[in-house]
Amino acid sequence: MMTVEDIEQAQQAWGNGIVAIAAAHRDGEDFAARAHAHVETLYAYGLSEVLFKPTLAAVEPFRPTFDTALSYFAAANGACSEDTGFAIKGWTAVRFENAGVLIHGSTAQAMGNYFFTGPDGHEVKVEYTFGYMQDEAGNLRIYLHHSSMPAESN
Repeated sequence: MMTVEDIEQAQQAWGNGIVAIAAAHRDGEDFAARAHAHVETLYAYGLSEVLFKPTLAAVEPFRPTFDTALSYFAAANGACSEDTGFAIKGWTAVRFENAGVLIHGSTAQAMGNYFFTGPDGHEVKVEYTFGYMQDEAGNLRIYLHHSSMPAESN
């Protein structure tokens, strides 16, 4: 059975992956390979249907395949023409603030805000819902990822 600590570790791994992709891009390294590993190890593509609605996707708002998810993060494979590579925007840190976590046996959902620190030190707040499942080795994999910019208050 999953625990809140397992969810927090998976979130830390996700954030570390985004920062590693950004650093590889900044340093002229193979950021596309890092993004590939990020999607391959943290998402459930190939194990389950994945419901992925990324923050900055509009023309193709849903990313049901590995290749369209990879395109969103690195924009290196041409799968979605609108993508500019969310993970290569220079992020230096990612932190999660969970509003709640629900655990149901071998699946769990977490909802809250995550914050991306840009190269200038400014944080960008994004709202998210992630669904997790366990693979055969007990590793958490994301099968649901919805994120969006907070609504503006009037």
